[in-house]
Amino acid sequence: MDKVNQKTHSNHAHKMAPVRSENNNPGDKYYCPMHCEGDKMYDKQGSCPVCGMDLLKQPSVKKDIKYTCPMHPEIIRDEPGSCPICGMDLIPIGANEEEEDKTYEKLLFKFKIAAAFTIPIFIIAMTEMVPNNPLFKLMGLEYWNWVQLILSIPVVFYATWMFFERAWRSVVTWNLNMFTLIGIGAGVAWIFSLVALFFPGIFPDQFKTHHGTVYVYFEAATVILTLVLLGQLLEARAHGRTNSAIKELLKLAPNNATKIVGDKEMLVSIDDIQKGDLLRVKPGEKIPVDGSIKIGEVTIDESMITGEPVPVEKKPGDKVSSGTINGTKTFVMLAEKVGSETLLSQIIEMVNSASRSKAPIQKMADRISGYFVPVVVLIAIVTFIVWAIYGPEPAYVYAFVNAIAVLIIACPCALGLATPMSVMVGVGKGAQSGILIKNAESLEKMNAIDVVIIDKTGTVTEGKPSVEKVVTANPDFSEKDVLQRIVALNHSSEHPLAQATLRYGEENSIVVQSITNFEAVTGKGVIGTLKGEQLALGNRKLMEHVHAGIAPELDEQVKAVQKQGKTVSYLAVGNNAVGFVVISDKIKTSSASAIQKLQEEGLQVIMFTGDNEDTARAVSKTLNLDGFKAQMLPEDKLNEIKKLQAKGKKVAMAGDGINDAPALSQADIGIAMGTGTDVAIESAGITLVKGDLNGIAKARLLSHKVMGNIKGNLFFALGYNVLGIPVAAGLLYPVFGMLLSPMIAALAMSFSSVSVILNSLRLRAAKID
Repeated sequence: MDKVNQKTHSNHAHKMAPVRSENNNPGDKYYCPMHCEGDKMYDKQGSCPVCGMDLLKQPSVKKDIKYTCPMHPEIIRDEPGSCPICGMDLIPIGANEEEEDKTYEKLLFKFKIAAAFTIPIFIIAMTEMVPNNPLFKLMGLEYWNWVQLILSIPVVFYATWMFFERAWRSVVTWNLNMFTLIGIGAGVAWIFSLVALFFPGIFPDQFKTHHGTVYVYFEAATVILTLVLLGQLLEARAHGRTNSAIKELLKLAPNNATKIVGDKEMLVSIDDIQKGDLLRVKPGEKIPVDGSIKIGEVTIDESMITGEPVPVEKKPGDKVSSGTINGTKTFVMLAEKVGSETLLSQIIEMVNSASRSKAPIQKMADRISGYFVPVVVLIAIVTFIVWAIYGPEPAYVYAFVNAIAVLIIACPCALGLATPMSVMVGVGKGAQSGILIKNAESLEKMNAIDVVIIDKTGTVTEGKPSVEKVVTANPDFSEKDVLQRIVALNHSSEHPLAQATLRYGEENSIVVQSITNFEAVTGKGVIGTLKGEQLALGNRKLMEHVHAGIAPELDEQVKAVQKQGKTVSYLAVGNNAVGFVVISDKIKTSSASAIQKLQEEGLQVIMFTGDNEDTARAVSKTLNLDGFKAQMLPEDKLNEIKKLQAKGKKVAMAGDGINDAPALSQADIGIAMGTGTDVAIESAGITLVKGDLNGIAKARLLSHKVMGNIKGNLFFALGYNVLGIPVAAGLLYPVFGMLLSPMIAALAMSFSSVSVILNSLRLRAAKID
């Protein structure tokens, strides 16, 4: 079906006119929850051009309401309508409760109209089986048939006409879907009845009642359509619950903030905040944008973003994030990231994107759906022929009713919803626990990994290194001389170790001097020129790179420190190493327990680090790792992962730095620490907001539960069709005398879709801690 969808996208999707788009809002995007066209987004609300389901709006911090299809997330519209692909009703995204209910209310109004006219039709039809029918005392059956026709017109041409529009569109574009079957089944029943009413003489006696009138099926057509509409109504209500996690995230964004201008404070809209503004955050308020504390020491509740319930203490210089909640003290902050740059906005965008993406397992459902509708139509035709030839009298009536039942009960809506609903709920569940999943494929692959590669600095350790001491090994250079050169070189570097030396230099009143010809040598260190001196600061590989000699005494000193698990950077002036700086970085308190959890699940945990052998060995021993590799350059990490994959291993790589980006991209699953660099996060499939290895264990458990839920949904959907179609075709009639009414088939079809959604919603209560 993927190829069919791609073809449809190029030939039809762009030609579709937007549905009821008089209130379009620029910038809003819509998608189909069935993901028929992958990540395809639409600017206007309507129905999915492939499956016909209603488009859903991508949630955003903006208050404008957009609508999208629960089966085709790429379909985006500004107004309620139907999906141009699958025909399902669009549902709102990112809306408040009042706005969200608009789609539901419109469907509810149409359902009331349909029910109001369908119930009398049903009563008239059923009373034919009552002895001494009281209705016949008023007028004959042929006149009551005319009453049924009149009553059916509002149902067919108003309340449920959208189903026929979607069915026609599916045939024209050859994107056969659930509405194809509904349109054919109910449409044939209604048209047959219309012809029977106007031209009864053209039908054989088998189609006639003992009153001499032809059997009409206005009640079957209207009841089927009304029950399908009921299913759409229930789905619209249930869909609102599947993306509840995103709604909760959207609620975190405050509307206003207190801005400090001179010696005055003024309340401004969050949209009016600029980088560099000073903002006052009062006790209990939500932090409006990302930034850092300028004045005050406070505690911040970050549980809504990190998933951790314990408030975090913050002091001047510490970072704060939009949506987190201030404690009991007021503070002043500096706005550093606003609008879409904030962590909250990025989380919402990542969750949106992941919810729209397709898991590989869905390809199976797509392939099945691609052949499903034509096969069902063929089965319906065969059913009609078999009953017409071998069925009891009136054989043609049995043949007609059973063929319609096959068409109705086989609607593949539940099959199409099976994967996207689970993914949407699972991704939202992860976001609430501080696990950001870039796409559904990452969520699925996480369930299959058997090796976890971890970086050291910022992943296993806190990533907050501090300088213990500076050592000189040359009588011509004092410790202050060495520190001055280290600070000068690191002033242009963004590495966490460099920032530690700058803080140490500031504490020791070192004046920063300008470096020329600065260059960062990836995985080794930095080099530059200071007043004619050629300087190099880094590991042993950098010393070899610049051909700097290391005295034996200096080498012994460094090895002794490294065996304690500490990091050492040599300083070379010209061709000689003249000293070194000792930097320590504490191992995170959660690292040991997290690694143990992963190992208990049968995973190998191996550390790759650019640090020296002795330091890596000390850390590995402390954490009881399954192995380690030291002095790794970015290309070394990449190649080692390729070797593991060549052996058939499924590899997850966790890292936080620019040097980890190639390995994160190569791994089957890249896991970035949220405390790391943007490059690392961009290269990863999963981001742990808190930067805690426990998040890997949580992500794996979440993946396991989502995949189990998807398989359960597929079992329900496929099992339902496998069992339902033969029963509808009359397979049980020869033995048990059992037939399935088209009306019962329509009711079962509608509730099958709702059952898939309700099963997906169970993930919201899943425990992944």
